Amino acid sequence: MQTLETNRLILRPWELEDTDFAFDLYSRWDVQRFIGNPPRVMTERAEAEGRIRDWRQMNHPVHGVWAVQLKGSGKLAGNLLLKSIPASGPSLPLQPSGDTEIGWHFHPDHWGHGFATEAAAAALDFAFASGLGRVVAVTAPANAASQKVCLRIGMRHLGQTPRYYNSLCELFEATAPRP
Repeated sequence: MQTLETNRLILRPWELEDTDFAFDLYSRWDVQRFIGNPPRVMTERAEAEGRIRDWRQMNHPVHGVWAVQLKGSGKLAGNLLLKSIPASGPSLPLQPSGDTEIGWHFHPDHWGHGFATEAAAAALDFAFASGLGRVVAVTAPANAASQKVCLRIGMRHLGQTPRYYNSLCELFEATAPRP
């Protein structure tokens, strides 16, 4: 997986040494309240370690899950995902839809600084430079902050859809710039 850099951030592969941060991030209700159907917080450190192991095993030329690190301090701020999004349906686990999703989860200590926008823009640029033609984002209808990030990175709001995650979501789309 390729490391990405912006003016203030490094998007790098997750390491097992990052488990405490991942557990802290995903054990917070204010982070998890819009994630999942139904949302739930992590309750054991082993869940975070397992998630990192899963992220590290992704084998795709473009998809990845990056730890977002602040340049200079080396402190972790959040998570950036570029991955296959599952389609709604009766089978569990949900099956891939064929679409690529971009998403982000940041620690509350780092909200309001533009880090999600900066990291997402870098990942979206990487996706298009790597040949993807379309990327979607979905948010819970009440997640206004993530919807603003979608718009800031140039995504178009397409309305609500039940197409993904067996949930009614706000759907955003970005398409690759024409050459």
